[in-house]
Amino acid sequence: MVSKRKRKAALEEATAISDFWQDAERAKAVMDELGSLREWLGPLSGLRDEGEDLSALIEMADEEGGEAEEEAWHHIQGIEGRLRELELRKMLSGKDDEKNAIVSIHPGAGGTDSQDWAQMLVRMYLAWAERRQYEVEMMDLQSGDEAGVKSATFLLKGHYAFGHMRAEIGVHRLVRLSPFDAAHRRHTSFASVAAYPEVAETADIEIRDSDVELEFFRASGPGGQHVNKSSTAVRIRHVPSGIVVSCQNERSQFRNRENAMKVLRARLYAMREEELRKKQQAEQGEKMEIAWGSQIRSYVLHPYRMVKDLRTSVERSDVDRVLDGDIDEFIEAYLKQTE
Repeated sequence: MVSKRKRKAALEEATAISDFWQDAERAKAVMDELGSLREWLGPLSGLRDEGEDLSALIEMADEEGGEAEEEAWHHIQGIEGRLRELELRKMLSGKDDEKNAIVSIHPGAGGTDSQDWAQMLVRMYLAWAERRQYEVEMMDLQSGDEAGVKSATFLLKGHYAFGHMRAEIGVHRLVRLSPFDAAHRRHTSFASVAAYPEVAETADIEIRDSDVELEFFRASGPGGQHVNKSSTAVRIRHVPSGIVVSCQNERSQFRNRENAMKVLRARLYAMREEELRKKQQAEQGEKMEIAWGSQIRSYVLHPYRMVKDLRTSVERSDVDRVLDGDIDEFIEAYLKQTE
C-alpha cells in the first residue's frame, strides 16, 4: 500500500509538471536547452566508447600488425573527424549562434555587373544551405532592371544557421571580364552580405506603432497578375532608428507585413547587441574592430582564378566549387580565428 507521504510527493510532482507545460515559453526554453545538452553529451559519450575500442585495436596492432594496424589507423581518422566537428560546435557557442539567420544581400555601385554579382552570391548561399539541409524561406527578392537583383532577403532555418552566417558578413568583391560590357573589359563589382539572428516576438524588443511608418505598393518582377496588380508589397520605416525594410515575395499583404516586421525586429536586436558590444569594448579599453561594411573576400575570375579570404588568408583556386556553395573552409577558418 502506498504511504500518504509518497502519494503527496507524487501529487506535487504531477502538479509541478502540469505547471511547467502551462508556461509554454519557459517550457520551450528549457526543452531547447535540454536538446543542446544532448547534442553535446551524445557525441562525447560516443567518443569515449570509441576511445576504448581504439585502445583494444592498438593492442591488437602491436601484436598482429597487418590488417589490425590498418583498422586502427582508419579508426583514428574517424575519431579525428568527429573531434573536428565538436571543435566547430564549440566555436559556435555565441549567444545567438544556434538561431535561424535572416540574410540580406545588396549590390554595391556598378550597375548591372554588381546586381548580377549579388545574384551570384544569392545562388552560392542557397546552394550552401542545401548542402547543410537548411530550410530556406525567400522573404524579399527585387530583380535588377537588366539582370541580377537589386536586393534579396531570405531566412535560413536550421541549427547554428546564424553562427555560420555571421562569418560571411561584410563586402564581397568580384573581378571578371564583364558579360554586360560590349568591349568585354575587366570589371570589379561589390556586394554586401548582412546576417541577423531571427528573434522571437517574445524577445525584449519594443516596436511601438507610433514609431513605425507603413507603405503598401505593387510588387515588381515575376509573380503573376495578382502580385503585380495588387498592393501586396510592404515597406516599413522605423523612425527612431531610420531602418527601412521591405518585403514583397508573398501574395498576401499580411504575410509580407509579418515578414517585414520579423526582419525589422532582427535588425533592431542586432543593433542593440552591437551597441552593447561597443560599450563593453570601450569600458575594457579594447581597440574597436572595423567589421561591418569591410571587404572580407575577393573572387577573381580574370586574369587568374582565385578566391581569397582577406581576414584568414585562406585561398582556393577552385572558384566554381566555391560559387556552387563549397564555402565551409572559409567559415571554419574565420570561426577558429575569432574564437
